[in-house]
Amino acid sequence: MSKTAYFYHSMYLRHDTEPHPENPGRLVAIQNRLQNSEIRDRLIYSEPRKASEEEIALNHDPGYIDQVREACADGVRQMDADTTISADSYEAALLSAGAGIAAVDKVVDGDCDNAFCAVRPPGHHAEHSRAMGFCLFNNVAVAAQYARKQKGLNRVFIFDWDVHHGNGTQHSLYSDPNVYYSSVHQYPFYPGTGDADETGQGDGLGTTLNFPLNAYNGDAAYLDIVENKLIPEIISYRPDLIIISAGFDAHADDPLASMQVGTECYGKMTALIKKVAEETCKGRLISMLEGGYDPRALSDSVHAHLENLLD
Repeated sequence: MSKTAYFYHSMYLRHDTEPHPENPGRLVAIQNRLQNSEIRDRLIYSEPRKASEEEIALNHDPGYIDQVREACADGVRQMDADTTISADSYEAALLSAGAGIAAVDKVVDGDCDNAFCAVRPPGHHAEHSRAMGFCLFNNVAVAAQYARKQKGLNRVFIFDWDVHHGNGTQHSLYSDPNVYYSSVHQYPFYPGTGDADETGQGDGLGTTLNFPLNAYNGDAAYLDIVENKLIPEIISYRPDLIIISAGFDAHADDPLASMQVGTECYGKMTALIKKVAEETCKGRLISMLEGGYDPRALSDSVHAHLENLLD
């Protein structure tokens, strides 16, 4: 049995985006599912702290951080056509990135084996100096840089199973050999990046690995990629920490995409990645919520994910 930390904060519900597919109801659905679950009492409930602006600046331009703070304070409603904000969005975004930082502390310090961060706003589309695709700060990239620069880890591996390619994460880490980014996603699809020939540049050449899939692929394709292509790459890289960009919008019931992944597949992928984490990096595994826009499919898939983190 593993010790699994669960990070959540009520401020995430005050990131007011209504009407919008990325809305507070997503987290309400997850919380309600857990309240009626047999795994509820097995989780280690943990409250995130706010990331400092210096910690956000590990991945983002300071001028961009100022832009987000000021836009929220000034009552701006749109950072771009897709990314809605409100007065409390800046605080929520600091707590969202801060959940990843706090999870790194807990996992690296040995207070838990792994962690799931039920956060919003999500992060993987946010670039160094640009909000995009519902995202303000890139939560997984901030966590990875914190793990390296503040906790002394040498290598971090990020796997992104959100149905959309994490252009922001790839953009930030494309030249960095110490953070490996891999994504499986529907392609061609928003945001238009993530072709197989995007493999990194400079010192980071060979530490980006994309698995673009046609629409309507499902469990078999995803499990084959994880088991036969991703895991050998993780074993070869020998990371000190694995982070999952855990979007659940490849689910067959999700309204924003056209994949056919089932709830149980998320549990199976979790089990496979958890096993390779135990083999390569002392079980250090963190996952952070990205997409997932059907409340029932999202909450059931997160539950399957948590069940397998706990096993």
